[in-house]
Amino acid sequence: MPEDRPTLPPVRLRSDAELARAALATPLLARAVRLARWADSRTRVGVGGELVDEQLESAAEALGLGGDDDGPAYASEAWRVAVDTGLVDIDDAGSDGEVDAGPVTGPDGGSAAEPESGSGPGGVVAGANLARVTGGSPQDVLGLWLDALDVAFADAIAPLLDDITDVIGDDGEIDVEALDWDPDAEAAFLDGVLGNLYLLTVTDDGPGEDFVPLPVLAASMIVPEDMGEPTDDVLEQVSEAMMHLDDQFRLLESVGVVEYRPVDEALMTDDGAAGPLVDEEDITRYGMVRPTPLGLYGIRSRLRDAGVDVPAVGDLADKGAEVLLDGLARYPEISARAETEQWLARRAPAEAARELLAAARGDDPGAPLRRLHCQQALTLVGLPAEPAVRDALDDPRLGGLARVWLAERGATDVPAPPESMIFWLAIDTIAAQLAAGGEAAELQDLVEGLVGQHSGFFDAAWRVDHPATADVLEAMGRLHRDKATAKEARKAAFKSRSAH
Repeated sequence: MPEDRPTLPPVRLRSDAELARAALATPLLARAVRLARWADSRTRVGVGGELVDEQLESAAEALGLGGDDDGPAYASEAWRVAVDTGLVDIDDAGSDGEVDAGPVTGPDGGSAAEPESGSGPGGVVAGANLARVTGGSPQDVLGLWLDALDVAFADAIAPLLDDITDVIGDDGEIDVEALDWDPDAEAAFLDGVLGNLYLLTVTDDGPGEDFVPLPVLAASMIVPEDMGEPTDDVLEQVSEAMMHLDDQFRLLESVGVVEYRPVDEALMTDDGAAGPLVDEEDITRYGMVRPTPLGLYGIRSRLRDAGVDVPAVGDLADKGAEVLLDGLARYPEISARAETEQWLARRAPAEAARELLAAARGDDPGAPLRRLHCQQALTLVGLPAEPAVRDALDDPRLGGLARVWLAERGATDVPAPPESMIFWLAIDTIAAQLAAGGEAAELQDLVEGLVGQHSGFFDAAWRVDHPATADVLEAMGRLHRDKATAKEARKAAFKSRSAH
């Protein structure tokens, strides 16, 4: 595998329109939008913009959660999202530190109508972002959702209410120093967990659909890579992390980041921690999680903000052909094809073919692999590429590629290649496969097939004027299963180095 291939394969994301629809359907953002439409200038909020306690029941009713014991808590959470995402704006509070402009309900007893942005002499007004919910672009909606994710993330790493209650002083203020809570460490841990979930989910074949067991995810953050059998202390840390993640994933599920199957409460010990794992059959009862398509988008966004290279199919679609062909060197086969299809969709077939062929020229180390990807891309263009391919027949670097492409399409008027071009193409082909990090068995078959097609292959091959000739012949000496032929290859490599 080439050393410059990124750790993460490119992820194939859903279209922005699909993701935006999914974002608006997430419980947390949907509730925030409903509350933004429900609120008006008479809505009463505290100095921090939070709904006052007397308003929470009404807000829960507006969400259809009036009979739910957790309704006020859901309403409070949704309101914070509405405020922090700009779905509602809070005007300056009055002298008592609370905006109070009368009842929340309308004159008919129902919920108040959606106000116009900026209406009302103080209190709550519709935010500029509320109109984007229905009138904005998919990117606008996804921007709102990412803001909502930030709110949910902040809630997920916040200390538990019981912990806060224990450190409230006589003056009613929280003693932050007495609170055993490091927000930076909590954020780094949860970001690390989401990053590992992304790693375990995004594969060369695309986003996986399997759930990741919560113990596996917790252990990926706690157990050192070089540790054999985890100690009891490490296992206890994994158990504690699982319980913490159980709470966090329940919250993140509401914003649509993950699908989550919680820990079976029957497995809890008296102290609230998860009991020891019994066997693999029971592991599903300890929590299972996987990112949603929207979650992959959100986690990738957070990783990019942190400076991590997280490629996605489509990143190269608006780039030039040389950037595309060089970039495909880092992509697995399935993703490379998808990326190429998106690139071609933005260009006329004949224009795309000429641009690809022009980018495939060169003698630099990356050129053989560019030519390989060029040839693969041209198969997706089809017959419209033929005039551009025929124009390359006399090109010393592209002539062999052009003949192969035309022959594969049944062309009968293709001029025979000179012998020098045949051997140059053989060296170039193996150089490309070596750069692509192909399977050893496939490379062996390719090498043995090429040698078997030409008697005296190595007598001609060492003379080939290709920058990679010596390296390719050395590789052939390693790969060929016949010892005598492998020795010939190594001798030819020595001759090539001596001559050049």
